Amino acid sequence: MLTLKDDFGCLAYDTAGEGSPVVLVHAGVADHRMWDAIVPALAERHTVIRYDLRGFGESAPPGGPFRETDDLRRLLDHLGCERVRLVGASWGGRVALDFTLTHPDRVHSLAMLAAPWPRYHWSADMIAYDEAETAALEAGDLDAAVRINLDMWLRGPSRGWDEVADGPADRLRGAVRTSLVNQDIVGRHSQGPATGDLADIAVPTLVGVGKLDVTDFQDIARRYVAEIPGSTLVEFAAAAHLIAMDSPAELSAVLGPFLAR
Repeated sequence: MLTLKDDFGCLAYDTAGEGSPVVLVHAGVADHRMWDAIVPALAERHTVIRYDLRGFGESAPPGGPFRETDDLRRLLDHLGCERVRLVGASWGGRVALDFTLTHPDRVHSLAMLAAPWPRYHWSADMIAYDEAETAALEAGDLDAAVRINLDMWLRGPSRGWDEVADGPADRLRGAVRTSLVNQDIVGRHSQGPATGDLADIAVPTLVGVGKLDVTDFQDIARRYVAEIPGSTLVEFAAAAHLIAMDSPAELSAVLGPFLAR
């Protein structure tokens, strides 16, 4: 991983391939490694840029107030990228959307995978998950909090662990732990999502959701498609929340022609 240092700490990033730049923004329980299985296919035609958000993976926790959209702009400036294709998962999808709203001239296309909706009225399942995670962290049981997050975001609500492919849980466990350790300081310094009108988004937009994900995100995906002009909904039958880890071949097959537009 390479490092971009600034007044707030540093951002870790890497690049692969050659061609028009594609930026992958990871989920809030992951880091850049969640994209490992789809990078080779994308790198055949694109320069693939991955980075760790502040307080995730190899990026240091923030040393002061920051905005995720400013971080992404700073990284693109550093790499000399004027206009990019954005792909974001979960919270990373919201970062990608906010960047599109804030810097529309720098975005060629936008793909959001299971992105949240600000101030959404969460279901009882989501509230129970949040309460369980909070209780585990307040009890100082970080291992339990990690298990709770793996159950919710990787396994999902509608299948057993025997139905999840071998490997993803082991690859994700360390990233979840890092996100939990740093979530208080990240939350304290993050300046929150951008504001803007979804109807103003004028770039090709793909909205993806896993059919095995929490129903909240399936509802949210349909909301985004209803609000963003010309956007397309793609449902992944065998994926829960982390589509890139659950269904990398299917996601690559969708992203290939979409990014080539």
